[in-house]
Amino acid sequence: MHRICMVSDFFFPNMGGVEEHIYNLSQCLLLRGHKVCIITHSYEDRIGVRYMTGGLKVYYLPIKVFYNQSILPTMVSNIPLIRYILLRERIDIIHGHSAFSSLAHETVLIGNLLGKKTVFTDHSLFGFADASAVITNKFIQISLADCNHCICVSHTGKENTVLRARVESSKVSVIPNAVDTYSFTPDPYQRSKNKITIVVVSRLVYRKGVDLTAQIIGELCDKYKEIDFLIAGDGPKRWLLEEIRERKGLQDRVTLLGSLEHSQVRNVLVKGDIFLNTSLTEAYCMAIVEAASCGLKVVSTKVGGIPEVLPESLIYLTEPNVPSLMEGLERAISDLKTGKIICPFTCNMMVRKFYNWENISSRTEIVYQKVINENEKSLGEHLHSYLNTGVWPFVLVVSLVFIILKLYDYLVPRKYIDISPDYNRKFNKKCL
Repeated sequence: MHRICMVSDFFFPNMGGVEEHIYNLSQCLLLRGHKVCIITHSYEDRIGVRYMTGGLKVYYLPIKVFYNQSILPTMVSNIPLIRYILLRERIDIIHGHSAFSSLAHETVLIGNLLGKKTVFTDHSLFGFADASAVITNKFIQISLADCNHCICVSHTGKENTVLRARVESSKVSVIPNAVDTYSFTPDPYQRSKNKITIVVVSRLVYRKGVDLTAQIIGELCDKYKEIDFLIAGDGPKRWLLEEIRERKGLQDRVTLLGSLEHSQVRNVLVKGDIFLNTSLTEAYCMAIVEAASCGLKVVSTKVGGIPEVLPESLIYLTEPNVPSLMEGLERAISDLKTGKIICPFTCNMMVRKFYNWENISSRTEIVYQKVINENEKSLGEHLHSYLNTGVWPFVLVVSLVFIILKLYDYLVPRKYIDISPDYNRKFNKKCL
């Protein structure tokens, strides 16, 4: 049994692919007999320790959000809280998620200096040219320099991480996301018999290709009178979709549902015939897997790791531009009209075979076992790892964190920290 701490700024009640991944992976690891707890920051009045399904313990730390649901990366301010939790829960492995999560980077650093093993999952793709990418890439290079192992969700994502973080490829594994195909099941009776419904489920931001979606709505609705759009999601680009709907007079054909809880997504997907994804960058698109599991024909841009996700029989891949997307949609519409489609329930079984959480959790276990067997590093080895990044002043930060941890060993000795008991989920009893 391993004692694992999942760490990220992004967790429920916030919604997204990272949040869902952490929750489902944690539940599977609990079922496999491991102890799992989660560290995240507070969300409004959700502060303190909460318990979720299966006895999953979540620490909502009283830390203010700085930007885009992430905390301010101070590296030292949260040491007392994080140290106390890691020692109280007797954590063996710290598993950070998302390059955007400052809390994950801080906890990985503190865990390394406490002698814990660390794993990091990178869920996104980044460029190399703009200022935001340059800063983020350097930050993740520093964070992964002393990390025991890294996980990426696609082979394209692995290449991207190896290049921008300058990490050895042997220390990076590819483990994709999965989907609960028992929850995302088809229901053909929910579809309209007289209309072809195109579903879009996405955050309405630039990188999700909302500008392309807006142009496609105008052109496709002019060309096909039997086409309706059902759009779920919210974001700063929502006004663009509202504008095209008003200008074209498509209020009865374009429905904007706004933000939805993840439990409601399936009820939207089953009403559609085609799922449209116009992302401009994507390491692994969970939405297209959920749509395929519900039996929809998927039309998607072939960017990032998307071509790796689904077989050709389940997806129409296009270039990230309007003419190519229109061509892909017209092919899907033609196949629907002529009956050249795979049975929705067959699609569900195919996705179930490709992506299931039991397989993902067992592969993650292999990574955990690998890092547990690695030798513990000395302080000199930790500092040398950070020196190799070329950001030498960061060694001073690492040294300061180490001194503060030693100071707390004196002020709050480990023997005075109340140890949390482990609970065996299978037999529902304490295991001390």
